[in-house]
Amino acid sequence: MEILSIAVKVNGQSHRLQTFPNRRLLDILREDLFLTGTKEGCGIGECGACTVLLDGEAVNACLILAPQADGKEILTIEGLAGEGSLHPLQKAFIDHFAFQCGFCTPGMLMAAKALLDVNPSPSREEIRQGLAGVLCRCTGYTQIFEAVEDAARVLSKIASASSTPRKEESR
Repeated sequence: MEILSIAVKVNGQSHRLQTFPNRRLLDILREDLFLTGTKEGCGIGECGACTVLLDGEAVNACLILAPQADGKEILTIEGLAGEGSLHPLQKAFIDHFAFQCGFCTPGMLMAAKALLDVNPSPSREEIRQGLAGVLCRCTGYTQIFEAVEDAARVLSKIASASSTPRKEESR
């Protein structure tokens, strides 16, 4: 089987990888780049544990062949936090106890980020639909929905604060 060279940008860092055409994005993230936060649950795109952002869109990394990611930007759970601080979604998940075993949490957080990136003020039903592709067998979802609502409020405040013009100080 022919080996292909692909270029990807993962969590802001460029990588050139040699891979077989039948390997999945999930495989290169976990095995080649050692980013093990992205989990493999079902391997057939049903559970969402492997959700990452591919050019800003939530995808199941188990369904994307590595060559399909060539030239694309990928954000994994490892890249979600800022320099030295948690992303508001991560903080809200902690504050609302929106996880138990934690296996679905990386996929849930990435799906929630994709949702809030396109809909910064979603209704409960929109959150439910936005996260529908990620299964959780522990929490019952209520805490997860509350965490996403809370993170949306925090992100809205951050966006408002950064877009508010500051008055020039008089000298």
